[in-house]
Amino acid sequence: MLKRKEKYHVAVAGATGVVGQEMIDILEERKFPIEALHPFASERSVGKSLSFAGEEVEIKNLETADFSGIDIILGATSSDLARVYTPKALKAGCAIIDNSSAFRMVPEVPLVVPEVNGHLISTHSGIIANPNCSTAQLVVALKPIHDAAILRRVMLTTFQSVSGTGKEAIEELMDQTRAILSFQEVKSKVYDRQIAFNCIINWDCDPETGDTEEELKIIEETRKILAEPDLRVSATTVRVPVFRSHGEAVTIETEKNLSPNDVRGLLSGAPGVTVFDDASRKVYPTPLDTVGQDNVYVGRIRKDHSAENGLHLWVVGDNLRKGAALNAVQIAEHLVR
Repeated sequence: MLKRKEKYHVAVAGATGVVGQEMIDILEERKFPIEALHPFASERSVGKSLSFAGEEVEIKNLETADFSGIDIILGATSSDLARVYTPKALKAGCAIIDNSSAFRMVPEVPLVVPEVNGHLISTHSGIIANPNCSTAQLVVALKPIHDAAILRRVMLTTFQSVSGTGKEAIEELMDQTRAILSFQEVKSKVYDRQIAFNCIINWDCDPETGDTEEELKIIEETRKILAEPDLRVSATTVRVPVFRSHGEAVTIETEKNLSPNDVRGLLSGAPGVTVFDDASRKVYPTPLDTVGQDNVYVGRIRKDHSAENGLHLWVVGDNLRKGAALNAVQIAEHLVR
């Protein structure tokens, strides 16, 4: 368990990636009680520095990291890297909040979205997992509805921005857009197909079922976070030419009947949610509305006329904040309280 202090030594593993950089910005923005920040990245970043709280902090090599004296690690690396450095960090007594998929479905590791199941943070044995970005914003919107009416089924299609893939994908969308508008050749390196002015499925698929790994993550993680292992969840994931923030078209069925106004009332009083919904004035959330925002935005709340007790929701959130970095920092804030 984390020893209570006034200030903490906090490490960010993967500090130079888009999620790692966002974590550092949010730590400073929310005035997390930091004694010292320890940014770790790959060998090619060693010797470089980044700015934190008005000072330049040197980046250290994650591969040869010494975690002694560090209290909390915010992980923003690949799953493979997380599995490598985590045993060493646990041995050093660190509390690890990991953003990769490495430990999410390990039964004894709490998979946490603080607004939904924050009580599980105190049950950790060294590792707390951050969910997939699409799952995080989804369950924030679903939890108040589930508490009030019990979910029977959840069906969603995601419209995921390129920042979910990383810095190189952001650059690829920019480069392809410039090339198309300049009548030049379009090159694809990060994705196997052109992403500019296109929608693609860029995740590995199960050859037998056709499901992508991203779709399966959303299904399994939603069930775990809501503590409903038998909940019927289906997902279709799509990558769209948007730089930041994910949209989700969600259809739900509940045991108890709820009107759209009932849902607006439930969500208006829910932590982490902003209801942005007025069809008469064409008010609904877009990715641009949510960039840099902490809350998950919900709009287009309406009846599904094809199903008993069915409802449609349009759920939009900043995938780098609530979908990743902010959620991890919120978990850390719970840890030190």
